[in-house]
Amino acid sequence: MKKIYFILLFSIFSISLLKAQPAASADSMIYVCGPCNGDCDKLQFDKPGKCPHCGMELVKIKLSDFKKRLAADKPTIAFYLQDGVEVLDFAGPMEVFIAAGFNVFTVSKNYKPLHSQTILFVIPDYTINDAPPADILAVFGGNTSPTTADDSVMTWIKKQKVKSYFSVCTGAFILGKAGLLDNLTATTYHLQIDNLAKAFPKTKVLANTRFVDNGNVITTAGISAGIDGALHLVEKLRGRAYAEGVAKTIEYDKWVPENGLIVAK
Repeated sequence: MKKIYFILLFSIFSISLLKAQPAASADSMIYVCGPCNGDCDKLQFDKPGKCPHCGMELVKIKLSDFKKRLAADKPTIAFYLQDGVEVLDFAGPMEVFIAAGFNVFTVSKNYKPLHSQTILFVIPDYTINDAPPADILAVFGGNTSPTTADDSVMTWIKKQKVKSYFSVCTGAFILGKAGLLDNLTATTYHLQIDNLAKAFPKTKVLANTRFVDNGNVITTAGISAGIDGALHLVEKLRGRAYAEGVAKTIEYDKWVPENGLIVAK
């Protein structure tokens, strides 16, 4: 009888404690995974440390911001690739966006394997005739002349109803040919600054700038600057803490968030 009485008292005491504890507010700080684009990105912890599932260092974040992150849609990004594309121009940003959990697919004029500037061959996921809609269209440098001279490809680019455009290196010439840089500020590979300015006199072209964000058009300088621009885009869509987590995931410790020009948000 005493045992039953003790259990009853303990249960009542426990319930009163639970009721006395305030519910976590939206401004409560929690710790979350990296991110690493795994199931553990959905977990939350009450103290710092490493994720027990993937080993990533946990990041401090507001509970409200974490809930917004979970509820947010995953952007879909179309990477248009062409023969002679520079590998790191697209591979760097691709790694960033995949680590961020975004949906990425590749598009080209046809299904013929693309020969990059080096030895890598790439088979595109789609062609310009069957590619699904995307939220963001990304274009990249290397040999862009065949692309800008191809009426069917340029027509396809102009018809895309996307929220944002993103270019790396001389990919800016593709956006410029499509009329997407008119009356905007842009940048490109440092050896092509003057050529971009001459080709598109309606565009203000800046040197010594890692990326330029015009709101819905982001251009970056060459190769590694594409990673900076991609992280900046992740920051715009998911916040600084999330972008920093992505940078840690891919072990890119050279990212300086302010090292670019934001013309319009």
